[in-house]
Amino acid sequence: MPNTFRTAVIGLGSMGYGVAQSCLRGGHVTYGFDVVPSQIERLQSEGSAKGDLADIAGILDAAVIVVLNAAQTEDVLFGKRGLGPMMRKGAVVLACATVPPNFARTMEARCSALGIHYLDAPISGGSAKAASGQLSIMASGTPDAFAAAAPVLDATAETVFELGNAAGAGSAMKAVNQLLAGVHIATMAEAMTLGMTQGVSPEKFVEVISQCAGTSWMLENRAPHIVSGDYAPLSQVNIWPKDLGIVLDIAKSASFSAPITAAALQQYLVAAGMGLGREDDAAVAKVYARNVGLTLPGAA
Repeated sequence: MPNTFRTAVIGLGSMGYGVAQSCLRGGHVTYGFDVVPSQIERLQSEGSAKGDLADIAGILDAAVIVVLNAAQTEDVLFGKRGLGPMMRKGAVVLACATVPPNFARTMEARCSALGIHYLDAPISGGSAKAASGQLSIMASGTPDAFAAAAPVLDATAETVFELGNAAGAGSAMKAVNQLLAGVHIATMAEAMTLGMTQGVSPEKFVEVISQCAGTSWMLENRAPHIVSGDYAPLSQVNIWPKDLGIVLDIAKSASFSAPITAAALQQYLVAAGMGLGREDDAAVAKVYARNVGLTLPGAA
């Protein structure tokens, strides 16, 4: 890859910041943008390039959009100061947020009309893997979109699943993944707190279940947050009403019943209603604890 490959990462949250770090490490001329100025300044202190987005948009080879949802993705591309019309023909957009498949198809068509490639590229793996360039990316798009995005994929991903030659397939797969991930976190919280009612400590729960058939990646990753009483958000409770809502919208359109997803969603909605929306999603355990009068580790 020429060392003049220019990448902008829009959205420097826990995942986007790691993506930007991986692009820097991969030799890209990397720009970072976020609504929080300190995140931009922090990335610049690590070597990212400076410049206003409107000024550098026309020289970008790739724009990686790592925002919260479809509305933010659309605003970045086609809002009042939308990036899309300012990018050069042949550049590529990698859209990484969890969005409905139909939205991804619409964005692909709008970008294509401008001569811009669009890769439907939702990501998985958490902030640590984002920072180490070991993400899993569920991608779909034209062969030209994959080719244009190759330097970014090489820098940020351990595994790239090529799921089709048009946008939508990547987002559909991400919805399936999020169904499982969201249910697993809620189920972990339910199992841990049930165990507490029977004298099983959270510490012992993690020690035993993580080595038994009932484990999952989410259990092993999130349960220690409850044990330590640390709910600093690596992934917020607020993510799940959006993501599981997308799953249920897809299910409705397919006349598909998804009762387990619906039950998990209710727990996240209750957690958000308790004021826990900006806490780590392991805080869904506080819903169960409150309902039965348990005291979780670290609680007053």
